[in-house]
Amino acid sequence: MGIDYGGKRVGIAFSDPTALLAFGSEVYVVKDEQTLIDHLLDKAKQRQVKKVVFGLPLNADGTESDFTKVVKNFAEKFQNACGLEVDFEDERFSSLEAEEILKERKIEPKKRKQILDQVAAEIILQNYLNKRGTK
Repeated sequence: MGIDYGGKRVGIAFSDPTALLAFGSEVYVVKDEQTLIDHLLDKAKQRQVKKVVFGLPLNADGTESDFTKVVKNFAEKFQNACGLEVDFEDERFSSLEAEEILKERKIEPKKRKQILDQVAAEIILQNYLNKRGTK
């Protein structure tokens, strides 16, 4: 399960059973932290998820940003609530890449904004799977 965590919206993606391909699932609009945790737990149980990969928002130079700490803090709370293994994947430029993909597919701007986080979560998870597959 891949997560593109944001304060207002969270992109969610899953892999296929072979853990080779990622596909976007949804964008969840955050009401509050506990409701988000409950929603992610429900999705993880439905899909029998074994690991959750959070996009790690780093600065362009690779250093941690203020939001990096926010994501790590949420990931820790989520892990404590579910006991699933949690990992991180550098998400630098994933939103820009997602935007380009959606433009290439000629998705109208209003619709792009609605699914951008979902596509970013897919990119984050796919990058993670690609690295894992080469080890």
